[in-house]
Amino acid sequence: MSDKYPLLNTIDSPADLKQLKLEDLKQLCHEMRQYTIEIVEQTGGHLAPTLGVIELTIALHYIFDSPKDKIIWDVGHQAYAHKILTGRRDALKTIRQYGGISGFLKPSESDHDIFGAGHASTAISAGVGFAMGRDLKEENYQVVSIIGDGALTGGLAFEGLNNLGHLRTRMLVILNDNEMSISPNVGAISKYLNKMVTNPLYNQVRDEIWKMTGKLPVGRRAVRTGVRKLEESLKNLIVPGVIFDEMGLRYFGPLNGHDLPMLLETLNNIKDINTPVLLHVLTKKGYGYNEAEQDPVKFHGVGPSQKDTPGDSEEAPAYLKVFGDSLIRMADKDEKVVAVTAAMREGTGLVEFSDRFPERFFDVGIAEGHGVVFAAGLAAQGLRPFVAIYSTFLQRAFDMLVHDVAIQKLPVVFMLDRAGLVGQDGPTHHGVLDLSYLSAIPGAVIAAPRDGDELADLMQTANEHLDGPFFIRYPKASSSRFDAQREPQPLAIGIWEELKQGKQLAILCVGVMNEIVMNAEKHFKELNIDPTVINARFIKPFDSEILDGVLSDYEHVVIIEENVYTGGVGQRVQAYSREGEFAAKVHVISLPDRFVTHGTRGELLNEVGLTGEKIAATINDFLGRGKGA
Repeated sequence: MSDKYPLLNTIDSPADLKQLKLEDLKQLCHEMRQYTIEIVEQTGGHLAPTLGVIELTIALHYIFDSPKDKIIWDVGHQAYAHKILTGRRDALKTIRQYGGISGFLKPSESDHDIFGAGHASTAISAGVGFAMGRDLKEENYQVVSIIGDGALTGGLAFEGLNNLGHLRTRMLVILNDNEMSISPNVGAISKYLNKMVTNPLYNQVRDEIWKMTGKLPVGRRAVRTGVRKLEESLKNLIVPGVIFDEMGLRYFGPLNGHDLPMLLETLNNIKDINTPVLLHVLTKKGYGYNEAEQDPVKFHGVGPSQKDTPGDSEEAPAYLKVFGDSLIRMADKDEKVVAVTAAMREGTGLVEFSDRFPERFFDVGIAEGHGVVFAAGLAAQGLRPFVAIYSTFLQRAFDMLVHDVAIQKLPVVFMLDRAGLVGQDGPTHHGVLDLSYLSAIPGAVIAAPRDGDELADLMQTANEHLDGPFFIRYPKASSSRFDAQREPQPLAIGIWEELKQGKQLAILCVGVMNEIVMNAEKHFKELNIDPTVINARFIKPFDSEILDGVLSDYEHVVIIEENVYTGGVGQRVQAYSREGEFAAKVHVISLPDRFVTHGTRGELLNEVGLTGEKIAATINDFLGRGKGA
């Protein structure tokens, strides 16, 4: 490691951190910030979130004893500094790379990663579980859950807070608020109040007053009510924390999350309070790196300096760009078209749409369940909502898809971005279950485009479909081809397309697998394989006419999909073939029954056998032939 980081070089565990003096800790903050910037700009990853919590992370590991004390990070993309301090300083160079450490929390990677998470709003509920487990086992340690203000838009966070307030067990929730919306004068007053109310003497006096009022011979209830009202009135006057107090949590803050001495003093003062506590800290995403501070959205996640990765193409725009541009064209012509997303305006390609049609764009926050029901309400009012949510995040709203959309046959269009293997974000973000869980919904239409032009056509088809939900899934990848001047054409629902006529077998390809197979011609020729290739663009309903034909005409039929086998297209075609007593041997090439690791999309497709060369070799095995036969 570089000599630029003399203090950081000495930190191999949180125990080393505790040997440093305050001035050393301040220097360590600077070194960690610079080291994180240096590494992430090379490897890619989440930059601004971690830069915003450097001081908080150091303070937590200085005051608490991890892993005995349980430090639980919400999401995990803000935990790069946590990884550095817990023995993974040098391994940070491999973060999110194939074979390297994860970009999120991973218990199998370190004992300090208490709870794995890639989705938001889970830290409080998990923390409550840890705290009650501690109590039941009669153990003694603190549980600290760190959650961002953005994650508090998720209902799960409030469910956890509500339960914590009811159970009244010892636990610390840290609200990392990076909006920086408190004005300087209010912040100064809050800082003074926080210093007062976190002082152990203040809490001791407060508790003694409470005990004394309980010993009064008469009027105890009235006096205690008056004391409580006085305390709450003072807090309400200055501190924006009454909602947490009312939920049963002692509220402290807000305080400057970049003021390390204040953080250390505050955490030390409140760490042993034997009731639920919420500490509100104000931070700035990207803190200490001017460009990231000015544009935290852009620097939330950055790509590596070397952007050429296997399986990526620059010949056509990404699918999310095609979606965003196509939706704008549709909205220009149809005033009923609206867009809904769950805190993923940039990630789903809706920035330009939100600028063009602000009154028809709705970001519901990290609240996928609400977003689905909200869209159902819009559809019930005659609007045409297009709901853009990552495939893996839509899993959180499965019941709403069934109960609030499908049963009522409401025409909501769901755009499942990040379907399939997403790359460096890894298993928490891979969208590999959607074909399975969506296929179980009666009346659902499910489609997967093979390129950008077909995505635009399917969006037009979905906009004209009025009989229930319509799902379109596409990957985080190039769209292969897209003609922005071409007028999208609606497709007949359930009808497949023959892309190539062959002789020996039929290959049914789902979504982008079409392009991989069509571009693998040389690999098939090397093995003397001449396949018929079918674009199975509709997963539900099937094209029974084409399917019956290939099952009757070919000895071997292969289904290729970027989804798990169970509940996927391949399993359903096999069941269909058995029920129809077709003689064809039906083979499936799909994703393995395990959680696939992180890496570039090209690396992961290669690992699971979904590259052109490996598909050809697997099919050759299905045919029972040696190479060149």
